[in-house]
Amino acid sequence: MINLEPINIEGHTFLSISVELPKTNLLVVTNDKGYIMCGALDVALLNEKLKDRKVIAGRAVGVKTITQLLDAPLESITYEAEELGITPGMIGREALLKMIE
Repeated sequence: MINLEPINIEGHTFLSISVELPKTNLLVVTNDKGYIMCGALDVALLNEKLKDRKVIAGRAVGVKTITQLLDAPLESITYEAEELGITPGMIGREALLKMIE
């Protein structure tokens, strides 16, 4: 099952996407600038082979719900996310707010 739902963080609207798969869930919260995602995100691929795309993204591991993704520290981020002031260890919702500045 796929669930799409708008969520509000400090007056800003983001889209949450959850995909239920056998034995795992894919979780994403996004806006038009970037996104945070569960452990399925391959940050190294984005930073190395797809660097020219300049993707703004962060990865949190061990999360099973959108709420957990918003509250979890980011384990890794893309180079472009770092340019916005997003850092590893930053909480997901804080990183998303950096994507609206």
